[in-house]
Order: sequence, then C-alpha cells, then structure tokens
Amino acid sequence: MTASREALFGVTASVTGRAWALSEAPDDLVAAIVRATGCNDALARLMAARGIGVEEASGFLSPRLRDSFPDPSSFKGMDDAARAVWDAVEAGTRIAVFADYDVDGASSGAQLVRWLRAVSQEPLTYVPDRIEEGYGPSAEAFASLQAAGAGLVVTVDCGAAAHSALESAAGMGLPVVVIDHHLMDGAPPPALALVNPNQPGDTSGCGHMAAAGVTLVFLAALNREGRARGAFKSGEPDILAMTDLAALGTVCDVVPLTGPNRAIVTQGLKVMSGWQKAGLAALAEVSGLSGPASPYHAGFLLGPRINAGGRVGVAGLGLELLSSDDPVRVREIALELDRLNAERKAIEDAVLTAALEDIESGRIDVSGPVIVLAGEGWHPGVIGIAAGRIKDQFNRPTIVIGVENGVGKGSGRSCPGVHLGNAILAARESGLLEKGGGHAMAAGLTVDADRIDALRQFLTERLAPEWAAADEARTLRLDGIVHPAAVDFDFGESLKQAAPFGMGNPEPRFALSDLHIRFVKEVGTGHLRFTFEAGTGAQLSGIAFRALGKPLGDALMAGRDRKWHVAGRIKAEDNRFGRKAELHLEDMAAAG
Repeated sequence: MTASREALFGVTASVTGRAWALSEAPDDLVAAIVRATGCNDALARLMAARGIGVEEASGFLSPRLRDSFPDPSSFKGMDDAARAVWDAVEAGTRIAVFADYDVDGASSGAQLVRWLRAVSQEPLTYVPDRIEEGYGPSAEAFASLQAAGAGLVVTVDCGAAAHSALESAAGMGLPVVVIDHHLMDGAPPPALALVNPNQPGDTSGCGHMAAAGVTLVFLAALNREGRARGAFKSGEPDILAMTDLAALGTVCDVVPLTGPNRAIVTQGLKVMSGWQKAGLAALAEVSGLSGPASPYHAGFLLGPRINAGGRVGVAGLGLELLSSDDPVRVREIALELDRLNAERKAIEDAVLTAALEDIESGRIDVSGPVIVLAGEGWHPGVIGIAAGRIKDQFNRPTIVIGVENGVGKGSGRSCPGVHLGNAILAARESGLLEKGGGHAMAAGLTVDADRIDALRQFLTERLAPEWAAADEARTLRLDGIVHPAAVDFDFGESLKQAAPFGMGNPEPRFALSDLHIRFVKEVGTGHLRFTFEAGTGAQLSGIAFRALGKPLGDALMAGRDRKWHVAGRIKAEDNRFGRKAELHLEDMAAAG
C-alpha cells in the first residue's frame, strides 16, 4: 500500500503517537474499477489503494479456489510426499500424524487424519506437550510412535528444522514425511520427503501460506496420486469439505489473506457456516456462536479455545476435537477447552500485569526497535498472547520469555516491516539461543536465562535498521475520508465485499474531521461508548474498546471543549434497535 507524503489533516502525532496517512488511489483506476464491477466508490478506492487492478477486481470481490489454488507439483517435494503416503497406504503400513500443539497444527493434523480415514487408514496421532516436550518432534516421540506400530510418520506444522530428531528417526529406520511452512536454516533435515514452501529451491511462491493451507494442497496431491493409481473405486476424499479446517488454521496463524489464502478462507468459512463437523459445532455452541462463521469467530472465539489445550491443558485435545465425529466425545472436549480457556485468561492476565509492571517501573526500555521481557515462572503457554498484547499497546515488536530452572522459553510477535523470524534465526546462528525459529510476524525461542540480556542487545542492534525503515508500524494508514452523514448501514455492508479481512488485507479504516464529542460513557470493562457530531448536526456513535485509562480514552473523556479528527473502522449493525452503522474508534487527533 502506498500513502500520500503529507500527513492527513496534518496529523503527525495523534493521541496514540502515530502519524496519519491517506492511501493513494488514482482517480482513473477507481473509476475503471467501478465500471468493471459495479461497486461503490469507497470500495473501488479501497481496492485501488491495495494494489488491486481492474482485471483482478472481480476476483478480489468473489475469490474462488479454482482461480488461485496452486499446482501441488510446484511445491518442492510434494509429489514425493504423496507417493510415500500412498505407498504406505497400499502396503498396509500404519501411518502416524505428528501435529504441532497450536490451531494451525491441530487443523492441519485433522485434515490429514480425516483424509486417511477416508481411504480406510486409521492413523496414530501425536501432539507434543508444550511444556514437557516443547515444539516439534523429538527422538523420544519418534521412538514411541514406532513402538506403537507406526511405519511412516507425517509431521504437520513442524519438522522442517528438527534435524536431530529426524536423524534419530533415520537411525531407527522410521521414515518421516515433513509438511511445514516455517523458516529453515542450513541443510534440510533427512526426511523421506520435505514439503515447505519456504525451503530453498521451492518454486510455488506460497511461502505466505499457513501449514493448514499447505496441508490442503497436500491433500490435493494425494487425491491426484490416488487417481493415477486407480485407487478410488467408490469416490475420492472430498477436500473441499476440509476447507473449513484449512481456513481455521489460516486465520489463526495470522498469515496474509491474499492469493490462495484469501480463497481458502472465503470457501472455508462457507463450509464452516454449515457446522457439519461435530467438533466445530460443539465448540461454536459453548462459545455462544451462532449464524454464519466469520474470521472474527475463527480467530477470537474458536481459535483461542482450541489453543487452550496446548497452552494450559492436554495438548492433543484440539486435534481430537477437529478430527472426531463422535458427538458425545466432542461435547466433552469442547466443554473442557472452554474451561481451559478461562483458566488461560487468568494466567495470561497475571503474566501481562507483571510484564507491564516491569515496563512502568522503567526497568525495560520500550523506545527501541524491540521489547524483550522476561520473568521467573511466567507460564510458557500464554507468553505468545502476552507478547501480542504488549506489541499492540506499544507498537513495537515484542518478545516475552518465561524462565524456569535457568531456562527461558520465549514467544514473539512483530510489526509490519520487521521480520522477527529472520532475527531469531540470526540469534540462533550466533550461539545465543538453544532453539529458535518462526516467520515474519511471529517466532519462538529457547534461551539460557543468563543470556537474555545479551539477546536483548543483539536483537536491538539487529532490528534497528528494519525498525527505522518500517514506516508501516508507526503510521495509521487510512483508506478514505467520510462524513458522518454518509455513514449508514448500507455503507458498512458494502465494505464487507472486501472481506475476509486479516493480515495482508486489514479491515478498512476511515477518517472523519472536525467533530465535537457530544456523549461519552464507560460500558463493560474499560470500553467507552461515544457520540460525535459534525458542524452540520450529523452524528455518528460508536465504541472504543479497552480505551479507559489509556491515551485514547483520556482524550475522549476530557476533550469535549474542542474539535477532533477521528479514525476507525465502520461497522454495520443489524439488531433489535434497527439497522445502523457505528464507528469502532482507533485513534484521535486534536483539530486545528
């Protein structure tokens, strides 16, 4: 996205400390998109500003898998992986699915488990314990699977950097197929087949896909290999029915919703909305979710509950929930995950409070290119969430490390323009870390406690140039300027045509100028309801979430005596109070 050089309304430092920039959208391109698609001007400007051309506009508004689904053979190792699995199926060899403990791993593993059952193979499954075993496969895990009868292991959402474990598997004569998407360093591990769009020599151009998306492509490769072998006498497994799981992992792993990812999520949410999978239906019920599924439902209601098993409970619950069709068992799991999620929230709040106390005390500098926080006994299951919350609050890449017995396990979240995964790999190569890896926006690590200060210094120096160039992280990009009188239900509804929203395709943000605050009131826990009024008398109401006691909330509560420029997302609301639109406020700046 490009932005005009001048700050919008002259805002160079809003109440949250950001400059405002209006995205550029050439008028001739906007007009051409309107003519080609029949959409309104605001939606056309949104697409033009995001680099969508006239030829791509219709496909952007109506993404289809058939138009963007990659050729499985374009992935290095994909055909070898498909042949290896089919050889095992035809030989009657027991296959084990080894999945990561997060949503991406669970949804990837569930896809493969369901596919194997469709070809009359009941696989073994293994999900490592986050605390006891850590990320990825180990020699002990492979040995236990071999002892249980596995003759082939397929790892999903892990394995690409597990050199030692895969060497052990090779030594014990256990073949392993790796399906992964994480960044790699050095030579590939000794796998029977390795599929990873981020490995050297891969030509798929799909390095932005989550493991759940890569797994969906793997299922397509398996179906194609099965057709070539004449294996399907009564119909092949329906991979379109798996797109709900692929969409869940894609949304929750916060990968860019562009290209095939956008089509996977669009199709997958349609499938998910039928709630045909018993586990998703049970989890939706305990989450209070009804109606069509959305990225919000996947990312903020379903995903956290599935993750809770791996964070503070039994790691394999998420995979079992998503792969089971037993209504009684999935109901039990859904209730347990809901309980664990509540427990996770309490633990998370404690870690977050302690981390913020370190910042407020001045012990930790938050003005540099990265924030690195560490605490004794901080639960490793919630440090990633805490890192995300602190990153959002201070607009800095953040790593939170929980220390126990002299060893720190950390998780980091980054900002646009700062590639945290590469920095963690560099720290690992320099000898600062025992383990480390990830991708642009998230990473994990293991570090000796006495090296945390050195790690902080290393990352500060390493990321300084990227942070200095990362204008995106310090600028609020706005997609248009609107007047309160123009913001109605139909306007909000029209914006939904650009969905699904997420990383790489954020929700549209609009600016409104020269408004007075007519009403403000606290609602819920720290949220603020408000009404703004323009000079014409037109009004727009909305909400500022978790704003009380923060700069945005302070401005709302004390700013009735002056005019404000405001920015946020327009939401269409259809409820018992009627159809309307409201503003979800994200920023303010004094006018004049």
